[in-house]
Amino acid sequence: MDFREATEEDVDEIRRVARDSLESLYTDFLSEETVSGALEQWYGDSFAEDVRDDHTLFLVVERDGEIAGFSQSVLVGQRYGTGQLLWLHVHPDHRSSGVGVRLLVRTRERLLEEGADQVRCFVLADNEGGNRFYEDHGFERAGQREVDIGDETFTENIYAESGTEEDEDWEAVDQREIDGENVYVSYGEAVRGSKSPFYPAYGTDELEDRYGWLCGNCDSIDNAMDTMGRIECNSCGNRRKATRWDASYL
Repeated sequence: MDFREATEEDVDEIRRVARDSLESLYTDFLSEETVSGALEQWYGDSFAEDVRDDHTLFLVVERDGEIAGFSQSVLVGQRYGTGQLLWLHVHPDHRSSGVGVRLLVRTRERLLEEGADQVRCFVLADNEGGNRFYEDHGFERAGQREVDIGDETFTENIYAESGTEEDEDWEAVDQREIDGENVYVSYGEAVRGSKSPFYPAYGTDELEDRYGWLCGNCDSIDNAMDTMGRIECNSCGNRRKATRWDASYL
């Protein structure tokens, strides 16, 4: 999976993903006419201007040579200190493959890098799968608001990170199968790498018995760690520096 910011050249592909995502999920509780109107309202002729907006972040994830999903976020509030994740769409062909949670993780990381001190996510209250997704990945419901789609008004749930104290990690854990074993990747314990963060993987869902480190750049668990805390991915060369001074330099 490759993550990058969207460009105007991606507009048609983003529209395709949004259309197929909305039509596969939202027609359970929205009429086809409402979904069609929503696509025009959010991804119509003015959509390219949204992609160019300096305070809007569009991230796309590419998989197998095509855009598999995207997120749309904005920075708002005093000094743009609040990141709002407005939409996260994964194409139906790429669901249940880890694309959604990885896109959520990357979007959150980018918003924090851009200066946000908190991240909030928005999802229609009737979208049971979308609400469950945020609840399963470190967010809890913090409020509601009304949103207009065409001529109708709907309720949108607002989610905030469940780990809000300074000494708490973001509690986003994803179960993955690696080499035939189930491991649990803790995205809230990320450490900085030269190309992308590394995430610790554990052998149990209680986050005990560390299995290894997942490279955020290439999704490989094949890496080496020395006694100084240096990590190097054997697949892509992503590196984490030593966590303290190496004695050879003293």
